Amino acid sequence: MDRARVAVLISGRGSNMAALLYAAKADDCPFAICAVLSDKPQAAGLALAAAEGVPTAAIDAKALKAGLWPALEAAIAEANPDYIALAGFMRIIPAGFVERWAGRLVNIHPSLLPKYKGLHTHQSAIDAGDDVTGATVHLVTPEVDSGAILGQVEVAILPGDDAEALDARVLIAEHQLYPRVLAEFVRRAERKQ
Repeated sequence: MDRARVAVLISGRGSNMAALLYAAKADDCPFAICAVLSDKPQAAGLALAAAEGVPTAAIDAKALKAGLWPALEAAIAEANPDYIALAGFMRIIPAGFVERWAGRLVNIHPSLLPKYKGLHTHQSAIDAGDDVTGATVHLVTPEVDSGAILGQVEVAILPGDDAEALDARVLIAEHQLYPRVLAEFVRRAERKQ
């Protein structure tokens, strides 16, 4: 089986990247992780990816400033992915980049979109008195956290939850959701070709 090539962009620990990477080891997974790229050279996820034999690249956003996106795009071109998965990549992506990857750029977000776009999603759900929150896998569009929803999972908000406790439970759900939804998305897209 030819697997779709997925480049993963991270900024930190890379736990969702790890979930994708380990899911890709299953014989029936329709995708393979072809590269892990980060805007932070110290991102812990880079060491994990390298240890698992996945090519990595770190583009130092602080050092490059305006040169981040051309350098990142060059690293992506070298990896030659079919899709890009954002996994804790904490940057607003320029519209030109999003347009070049339209329909092939996915992200996971820690809320039940369209609720609570952007940051501080868990505290927002708690402050609103919600009974549930969750995670959403969606296509990336120029408007932040607004692309087509590919899949969601609900997570109960327990009495006494703070943002940190809720974050830990939502992260577990994210690790289950992202590989499954990405696999379904890739299978559908590959059948259309």
